[in-house]
Amino acid sequence: MMFGENLKELREQRGMSQEELAARLHVVRQTISKWEKNLSAPDSEALTRLAEVFEVSVPELLGAERKTDKVHDETAEQLSRISERFAVRNRRSRRILQIVIIAFGALALIAMLQSVWSWFPV
Repeated sequence: MMFGENLKELREQRGMSQEELAARLHVVRQTISKWEKNLSAPDSEALTRLAEVFEVSVPELLGAERKTDKVHDETAEQLSRISERFAVRNRRSRRILQIVIIAFGALALIAMLQSVWSWFPV
């Protein structure tokens, strides 16, 4: 079974509309429709979020559990590993960016307070 068919089946099994799934993933409904029709594919982060929403592994989402074609299974497994690596890397990058922004904000606040204190003689 192709990814799009799997996605549609999982969504329908859980009684979700395309609109509801799109809202949970912060995408538009048309994106879900394109994925289900295999007109486009989600990026690695969206693939990971989809697997979390449906409580399945990324290989299951990609159809790896179907033992009909060994090549497809291996490809799905490789895509799963790559997807998980990208998701971890993206989370780390976001955390680092947040820390940097907080640090710069703290430094700016300290500089501003020092500037204000210099206005008042002791």
